Amino acid sequence: MERTLAILKPSCIERSLIGEIINRIEKRGIIIQGMKMIRMTEEMCRAHYSHLVEKPFFPELVKQMTCTPVIVICLAGVEVVRVFREMTGVTNGRNALPGTLRGDFCVSGQMNIVHASDSVENAQAEVARFFSPEELFDYVPENLNFLYGAGEI
Repeated sequence: MERTLAILKPSCIERSLIGEIINRIEKRGIIIQGMKMIRMTEEMCRAHYSHLVEKPFFPELVKQMTCTPVIVICLAGVEVVRVFREMTGVTNGRNALPGTLRGDFCVSGQMNIVHASDSVENAQAEVARFFSPEELFDYVPENLNFLYGAGEI
């Protein structure tokens, strides 16, 4: 099974959407293998958003991501990187389809409530950036046989 990283951003925390987002993740059948609340630093933002450091909006991004704690979550499942990205919706909530997290809960491109890894390779690096191996629990949920059909895992 793949792993991916989700970050419940300050816009999610401040709007009291934590339970709603986690509920939707669980209802979809995605397995939570690790979860914790952290305070991101500028250095963490530079590492996590290294592809955006030179963009003019980067200082504002750092300000947004460090203003409150965030919740980082390691998710697992078959094709979970793609599945969670689709569940999240496009970056700008105004353009996200209804039924997606951003389409249902945000109207901004900046205050877009959740981060989702964009590739299997980035997901592996991002999970390792925020979790030590001891913080991840590779377990088999009791309901696994009701999540996937024979031969899908």
